[in-house]
Amino acid sequence: KLTEGTASDFGKRMAIARSNAVDQVLYQTERYHYNTFSYSVPLNREGSYVLVLKFAEVYFSGSSQKVFDVHLNGEPVVSELDIFDRVGKGVAHDDYVSFSIKGGQLNINGNIMPFDGKLSVSFVKGSYDNPKCNAFYILRGTMDDVPRLPEVAPEVEEEEEAEEEQDAEPHQRQQREAEAQGPQTTFQKKSGKPKRNPYDADSSSLITPIVMALAVVFPLVFCLCRF
Repeated sequence: KLTEGTASDFGKRMAIARSNAVDQVLYQTERYHYNTFSYSVPLNREGSYVLVLKFAEVYFSGSSQKVFDVHLNGEPVVSELDIFDRVGKGVAHDDYVSFSIKGGQLNINGNIMPFDGKLSVSFVKGSYDNPKCNAFYILRGTMDDVPRLPEVAPEVEEEEEAEEEQDAEPHQRQQREAEAQGPQTTFQKKSGKPKRNPYDADSSSLITPIVMALAVVFPLVFCLCRF
């Protein structure tokens, strides 16, 4: 039984997504510490192993609120873990670390170091809040032997895409109808008294100067004829 750190069952007030009914309690409960804390596990048998780390963010509702690292025998295996940023709030998240023991040596991702029969799992305090652990177990085997959590369903993204498609449908339908009808001429009805075109000639105004001109010319011709 793990006793290091402070126990909390705050997560029991919510259902944890991606987790089955049996494993709910593993993600709803946790142990945290104000500083770095570690658990030591005796492990003397040689072979290949996988460390499975289980987490769920049940308190914070945003990224960069709780960020920490995980070390295995002093070797960093999980860096800058921000659970909310990975999967959101109230969602199960697992990290997997493969390692092997052979000839008194521990091999973690190609980094080989002396091994004294004790595996130390450390949760290292970072810049944001406190490190924590919901649960972990060590499986003898490879990554292919580890049961995996289902993929996170992108519900929010799908809903946003569906809303965008619905908003675009009326506009697209109107555009198709306009294209089918072809170009149309729009007539605008004018209000008020129509304005007179200044370039339209008034026949009555042209007659008066002509009559006056003839009246002047004819007497002049008549007078010239007499002399």
